Amino acid sequence: MPEQAIAAIIAGVVGIVIGYVVCNILNRKSGKAANVLADNLKKQADREATRILKEAEVAAKDERIKIREDFEKSTKETRLELSRSENQLKDREVDIDRKMDLMQMRGETVDKRELACLDHEKKVTRKSASLDEMIKKEVIQLEAIGAMTRDQARVQLMQRLEKELITERATMIRRYSEEVKRTCDEESQKLLIQAMQRYAGECAYDRTTATIPLSSDEMKGRIIGREGRNIRVFEAATGVNVLIDDTPSAVVITCFDPVRREVARLSLERLVEDGRIHPTRVEEVVEKAREDINKEIIKAGEDALHAAKVADVEHQVVEVLGRLRFRYSYSQNVLQHSIEVAALMAMIAAELDLDVEKAKRMGLFHDIGKALDHDIEGSHALIGMDFLKRANEDQDVLNGVGCHHDEIPAESSLASLVSVCDALSASRPGARSETTEFYIKRLEQLEEIGNSYEGVDACYAVQAGREIRVIVEPEKINELEAAAMSRDLAERIESEMQYPGQIKVCVVRETRSVEYAK
Repeated sequence: MPEQAIAAIIAGVVGIVIGYVVCNILNRKSGKAANVLADNLKKQADREATRILKEAEVAAKDERIKIREDFEKSTKETRLELSRSENQLKDREVDIDRKMDLMQMRGETVDKRELACLDHEKKVTRKSASLDEMIKKEVIQLEAIGAMTRDQARVQLMQRLEKELITERATMIRRYSEEVKRTCDEESQKLLIQAMQRYAGECAYDRTTATIPLSSDEMKGRIIGREGRNIRVFEAATGVNVLIDDTPSAVVITCFDPVRREVARLSLERLVEDGRIHPTRVEEVVEKAREDINKEIIKAGEDALHAAKVADVEHQVVEVLGRLRFRYSYSQNVLQHSIEVAALMAMIAAELDLDVEKAKRMGLFHDIGKALDHDIEGSHALIGMDFLKRANEDQDVLNGVGCHHDEIPAESSLASLVSVCDALSASRPGARSETTEFYIKRLEQLEEIGNSYEGVDACYAVQAGREIRVIVEPEKINELEAAAMSRDLAERIESEMQYPGQIKVCVVRETRSVEYAK
């Protein structure tokens, strides 16, 4: 492009020169016309030269701008590269400075540790030398005093050190034992509270009285039948006693076996509802009710296994477990109580990192003997253990079932846990309520026993029958006699009364000195 511009400029100049020459020639030859033509040619040449000059300037300017842009672009990339390199060098410099500072700090730390080690080594050396010197002095003194040899002195010294170590070890053991005991108490309380808070099952259950409502008192005669045939057949078929008294529109069924009582209740309800009551019909209804109750027993056992998440159980165990559905301890349903104990066992066993599956089986089966104790004599814990043994249950589970009332020793932590969870379930508020009549009779019996002693001024049953407070006359009963009375009173309560838990006996003897200022 610069060569083209120069060529254009030269051409313009040449054109001007040619025009000028032509003008001179024409002026000389043609005069005025030549002058006109020369002027025109000159103007045209000027215009052409101006145009060419402008184009050359524009082309030169464009070329200059392009060259400048290319130069700036190349220099910009170079500057960016230089800037990146400079930043990298700065980062490396900072990193090197930091590493140098770190190395310097480590070097100072190492130097300090080295000095500390040297000082410690010097101290140890001095202590060792001092100890050796003391031992030598003591050996010399012992040899001088007791005329002992070096070996004898060494033996005596070792015995002395051993006694000191034994005393120190005993002190440490006692301190750590107290600390462990305190920690264990706190952790066990926390664990039991967590288990009780996490389990939210119901704890107040149905009453155990089997009372059958009647539409009218006329139905009582139909139940009895002519000369008592119907009621005799009914009692013989069900094995229960039917009490028909003056209670309006109701009869009561009594039986020690809860399953038989339930069969009788269901049968009598169906007979009353149907209205046809005669010996043959009674036997048919009782047989059908017995089949329905057996199905209900199996279903109750299977539902309990499902609720407790226990598997691989023999059919006979399921059937006996389901019979607990109709068994109550006070007003607490035994099957629901067993499911509750299984849940508590599982939660606590999981917290203690024990076998959760065995824990659930122990809790669910721990009271299974209560379904058999009407037919077999003995403790329900041992009856249940023997029954589960015939059903090929695991030995650990058998021990947990048999030991939950301390009749046999516990062989594992899980077995000991059964009695804890059993007590947790039984002691929940409302779990084992009792009738008001029985409760009042127990309080009256307590106060009657307390008032039977000579020298008693007043006797009160307090704390819902959990405590008896006896106030004696200090003139008739001294301190020793008061202590003997509390012991004798506790023994009488144990032998003459039936009650859950324990009763506190408190004998109060108070001496008052009264004077009057006149």
